[in-house]
Amino acid sequence: MEIKSLCNEAFVKYGFKVTGFDFTELLDVLVKTTDKPLSSVIYTPGDEKLEGTDVAASIRDNLFGGIPVQIGYCNGSNNALNCLEYHRGSEVVISVEGTILLVASMQEIRDGKLDTSKVEAFLVPAGEAVLLYETTLHYAPCNAPDQDGFRTIVVLPKGTNTEKPDIPVLNDEDKRLLARNKWLLAHPDTAEAKSGAYIGLTGENIIL
Repeated sequence: MEIKSLCNEAFVKYGFKVTGFDFTELLDVLVKTTDKPLSSVIYTPGDEKLEGTDVAASIRDNLFGGIPVQIGYCNGSNNALNCLEYHRGSEVVISVEGTILLVASMQEIRDGKLDTSKVEAFLVPAGEAVLLYETTLHYAPCNAPDQDGFRTIVVLPKGTNTEKPDIPVLNDEDKRLLARNKWLLAHPDTAEAKSGAYIGLTGENIIL
């Protein structure tokens, strides 16, 4: 699979490169206070130490227009697509070592399914950040070439990826709701699917 640059015109529909911020302190705190497992992926929606950095207020006010946000992290090692998710609201991903994002567009979903041939791969270089639009399907990052894992900051509207609300199923989209503000399409060959997640990916489970 071709791994494209953020400068590639193909990335325009998925989001944009974030500029004008100094993420040095934020990334330093992440490296010093969180683990990077080499055989799994860990995710924390909000971390007090990250949310206490000087740049946190600017992320909230400049990037999210002042709405409450959570600053968490996703660390580990991964080379598979497995699932795609989406949220109401944008997501900011800031990379420490460099990482690959596998993404697709919500507009490609047909009858509740998405063919993985629609997925594209983009490299987020070390120290850089991207904002993913609400309509961009994504999931856990993947290892960049020559890297044994990754550490990434993940910023989302506050409450995202926490406990699922108790809702009646009113339509097909409700079947995809896996957690608060988290709709997920799982590949049938994954642990998520075996645990009851909505099976919404067809085609190959992409492995980098």
